[in-house]
Amino acid sequence: MSNGAKALLEGGPADLPERIVPITPPGIELKIPFKDGYEHFKVTQRQADTESGRLTVYEWCDRTKIAE
Repeated sequence: MSNGAKALLEGGPADLPERIVPITPPGIELKIPFKDGYEHFKVTQRQADTESGRLTVYEWCDRTKIAE
């Protein structure tokens, strides 16, 4: 199974609907839209076994609000 295009999200809001998300391109910060803002996740050197295979772990690092 190919897992090069997915990441495991760690931390951030407990009610974030998805913890395994697609990534393009891999290796940079992810910005996930959630409620009235964005959750930011940075890539780590860690990997985790998931139902989608072995994935790179991205760790929550920040939240920004969507400008009105």
